[in-house]
Amino acid sequence: MSKDLTRPLGTPPAREPRETVTAVVALGANLGERAETLDEAVAELRRLPLVDEVVASDAIESVALTLDGPDETAPRYLNGVALVRTRLAPSVLLGMLHAIEARHGRERRERWGARTLDLDLIAYGDVVSEDEALILPHPRAHERDFVLAPWLQVDPDAVLPGRGRVADLLAALRGSAG
Repeated sequence: MSKDLTRPLGTPPAREPRETVTAVVALGANLGERAETLDEAVAELRRLPLVDEVVASDAIESVALTLDGPDETAPRYLNGVALVRTRLAPSVLLGMLHAIEARHGRERRERWGARTLDLDLIAYGDVVSEDEALILPHPRAHERDFVLAPWLQVDPDAVLPGRGRVADLLAALRGSAG
């Protein structure tokens, strides 16, 4: 067995740095100062450790979705997408997204309820995970115009793993809505 003479005795070998991956984060808010909250959330994404670059879409407005479907009487959402070039593991990134939400007053009282900030990890490179703690890609992203349209704005060649080209998914979604 050869010895590594380049590091002091008793120190573990250096780990190889994680490869940089592009993660897709959907942002949404329908309570409070929505635009300001989304801007602040993007700024916080840029300050995360092991994040090299964040490219954010313009915000679009959408009707609130509830468990019963679209609710025209609920406060409307502002939505966007950020491409995050990172070396963070997907589970670590998800934990940091939840921490950003909490700093902005996010409360998880009801599923699909109104919120000050919602950050969803839509995709992490081409990773596919069915672990209930981290489902990738997001299971409903292909059904959401307010995810696909801003994503396409920042990445015209985007592909949703297991579903196909985002442009095709958006066209199919818009075609079926009419």
